[in-house]
Amino acid sequence: MNDIVNSVLLVYAGLFPIINPIGGAPIFLSLTRHCSDVERRVMAGRVAISSFFLLLASLLVGSYVLEFFGISLPAVRVAGGLVVTSFAWQLLQAGSIGEDQRSAHGAERPIDAFYPLTMPLTVGPGSISVAITLGSHRPVPPAGMFNFALLVGGAVAGLVAIALTIFLSYRFAERIIAVLGPRGTSVMIRLSAFILLCIGVEILWHGCSGFLDLAKAAASGANSAG
Repeated sequence: MNDIVNSVLLVYAGLFPIINPIGGAPIFLSLTRHCSDVERRVMAGRVAISSFFLLLASLLVGSYVLEFFGISLPAVRVAGGLVVTSFAWQLLQAGSIGEDQRSAHGAERPIDAFYPLTMPLTVGPGSISVAITLGSHRPVPPAGMFNFALLVGGAVAGLVAIALTIFLSYRFAERIIAVLGPRGTSVMIRLSAFILLCIGVEILWHGCSGFLDLAKAAASGANSAG
């Protein structure tokens, strides 16, 4: 039981600060401003479900996919950091995100639940990298079949908790920021976008640092061989 609880807490505590659904709620509300309350609730549910399966796939098979294609984790961080930085910069530059989205998508065309609401707004390269890292340290079956089952069960429970937090934060985003008013909401949106930009730069920096570490290790190995 303690192992399961530890797995749940490890997954939830590792992903929650990076996903930060409460901080993303103002941006979600602005991007879905043209939607009705029912449509926004449905959209929040779709984002939560998509986030759950994206994180679950990253945790269970992410490391194998990267290995199959010969992609290193630093490469994922660099590419993902560029995506997040670009998206955050667009949010900062937009005068009124909700109006921009209405003009871009049309008044009757709903914004897509996967991009940009699920990725990169909710589940970005940072959270994907964490999920892949957590999955890469799992015990290998069948030698550790029991521990593997415990980890998977705990991880799924942790991801369910994350998805539920995302749904509640986005579903009640309007109530969460209602006390701020229109001007306060605009400030919160830009602040969240700036934080997202900083996260993107940080992810990009970690990716570049990873490449430097790989280069140093390769140079050290070549010198040792010589």
